[in-house]
Amino acid sequence: MLGLGFGAQAVCGLVVNGAPFLIPTLQQRWGLDLAGAGLLVALPTFGVMATLILWGALADAIGERVVLGVGVLGAAGAVVWAATADDEWWFGAAMLVAGMFAASANAASGRVVVGWFPPERRGLVMGIRQGAQPFGVAVAALTLPIIGEKHGAPAALTVSAIIAGVIGLACALLVRDPPRPPRKDAEPHLTANPYRGSSMLWRIHGVSVLLVMPQFVAWSFALVWLTTERGWSTAAAGVLVTVTQVLGAIGRLVVGAWSDRVRSRMRPLRWVALGVSASMLLLAVTDVIGTPVAVVVLVIASVVSAAPNGLAFTSVAEIGGPFWAGRALGVQNTAQFLAGAAIVPVAGALITGIGYPWTFAIVGLAALLAAPLVPRRDTP
Repeated sequence: MLGLGFGAQAVCGLVVNGAPFLIPTLQQRWGLDLAGAGLLVALPTFGVMATLILWGALADAIGERVVLGVGVLGAAGAVVWAATADDEWWFGAAMLVAGMFAASANAASGRVVVGWFPPERRGLVMGIRQGAQPFGVAVAALTLPIIGEKHGAPAALTVSAIIAGVIGLACALLVRDPPRPPRKDAEPHLTANPYRGSSMLWRIHGVSVLLVMPQFVAWSFALVWLTTERGWSTAAAGVLVTVTQVLGAIGRLVVGAWSDRVRSRMRPLRWVALGVSASMLLLAVTDVIGTPVAVVVLVIASVVSAAPNGLAFTSVAEIGGPFWAGRALGVQNTAQFLAGAAIVPVAGALITGIGYPWTFAIVGLAALLAAPLVPRRDTP
């Protein structure tokens, strides 16, 4: 179940967060500027944002297997549509639909993993499962820019569609819904709305919104920054971004295990928020100076900015419980993807107007604001 949840979430990362790696190809194909291309590749994120709560509620109601099978296979079909699009409008519409279907993996795969593991192991296994997102981005970074540069965007998208189709079929056939009591027999606190009487979930959502900004900026513009500002080839930049995504996946696993060890999700989350801020501000400074150390700092910032997702995600699932986890995870990811979808075109415009260093500094300050917002306890 962990492997299937990991695969479904990796497909979401490949389809949604992999789109920015086609920015150079799309710019060349349709003559787009950076802000326009950024908006185009942000459309899958808007699709995810629009349907996350719906998929979560559906998983709460009918279970995870159907949601994952239909959703991931639907994403594969939408990517095939994008690969055959003749202009940027149809391409954007297809990628929007792909994001809408890919959203199924976020809540449903999280419910599968949380449902099949005890609390003392959830930090580790959810760290593994959350590592699927940067793993999917790593696969995208290693394949899509090179294929797009040599064979065009349709060929790159076809590779994504094949991977999504295989994983979707596996989920439809093999996922088993985790056990839970019938709603009528469940304890009242399990069926009660966790958003009433406590601000804890809302605070975690707010923290995640602030921390996703540096993450999306690092993921979306690392390849472009390396090629245009540092003179790297597309292939070399793609390899480095792949390495950072793999390290990001390992970082989520380590932070999740740390939270199991200290029996807290919130304390590690606060420290990671401070680390994200420090790394982005340092990246801004080293970029201004023009030192090659900036590339190393970019790797560190990319890894650290990916780390907090698993902690927040696990905590939201645990607070939501078996009857609200899907919806709570849907709200969590909707907030994150809304921020991510907004920050990519905004960051593209900022980079064009004031440059990379100031953009890095701005998102670093956003992460700094997240630290005091982290709740001081782990339960309402």
